[in-house]
Amino acid sequence: MLPLRDPEKMQDSSVPETRSEKSHWDKSIDLPAPETSHSSKETLSHLSPTNAQGVHPQENSAGGPRSEKPRSSQPSQSFLHRSQAYLSAEVSTAHADILFLWCCFISGLVDSTIYNAYGTFVSMQTGNTIFLGLGGATPDSTSKPYGWAKSLISIAFFCLGCLTFSQLTRFFGKLRRVTVASSFLSQTLIIFIAAAVVQAGSVDGNLGTITDDIDWWTAMPIALLSFQSAGQIVGSRAVNLSELPTVVLTSMLHDIFTDEKLLAKANVKRNRRVVAFFSILTGAVCGGFIGEGTQRMQIPLWIAGGVKLCITLAWVLWPEKQTSAV
Repeated sequence: MLPLRDPEKMQDSSVPETRSEKSHWDKSIDLPAPETSHSSKETLSHLSPTNAQGVHPQENSAGGPRSEKPRSSQPSQSFLHRSQAYLSAEVSTAHADILFLWCCFISGLVDSTIYNAYGTFVSMQTGNTIFLGLGGATPDSTSKPYGWAKSLISIAFFCLGCLTFSQLTRFFGKLRRVTVASSFLSQTLIIFIAAAVVQAGSVDGNLGTITDDIDWWTAMPIALLSFQSAGQIVGSRAVNLSELPTVVLTSMLHDIFTDEKLLAKANVKRNRRVVAFFSILTGAVCGGFIGEGTQRMQIPLWIAGGVKLCITLAWVLWPEKQTSAV
């Protein structure tokens, strides 16, 4: 057995060890005495960060409020991205026939006005083809001198418009919002340009002024209006509304009366064709009355441009095509 120490000696020897350990920790961790009193102002200043010069970041060195630096352009970029996505989205074709029925009204309004002024059409190219043939076969007996030349100009620019609008539509996407809206915006601007040319007096805008000679400046509004008319039929085909060509009546009447469901209660295509026919007729009647009352052709053109501008704005706000998740 190991010899046991005297308990009193053990107690005496443990005392200096405790004191030495205490003194050792007191030296190694020299903690500052906590402050017992702080004012509320000092506490708030302690919680608020300051820069290296001791100035609060919300204040400048003079003590006044410091102007904040411009934030990042993330909000503007997100708005730009949203706008691009909105314009790039495909529009819905539901109820798009309403807009093209108004295009039929424009065709009747403009064609009746141009025919009264220059003896030619800018939309109905069937009539222009007949005028072209009559002008070459019977140049002396026709009541519209040089009418064949005006009809030829109208046919040429209508074909050029079909080529231009169709190519651009295929390239940019036929149902994209930016494509459809841009197409109708260009048509609107062309009508306004033609009306402005007549309004300014560069072209004779009096109705019923067909003479034995021809003012070749009249070819300008004929060419412009024929070119924009092509955009309507290209647009109707782009949204799969072939029953609303907006510039053709012969095939439309054929399709109405050869429809197997002509007398059916529910026949959407028949209804569209019938309303389109009366829209063109109504536009022609309006053009005749306006021309008779004003004897000026620019008034119906301004009206047609205003209607087409409303159609353009409608395409900008038109609902987006809904895609079903697979």
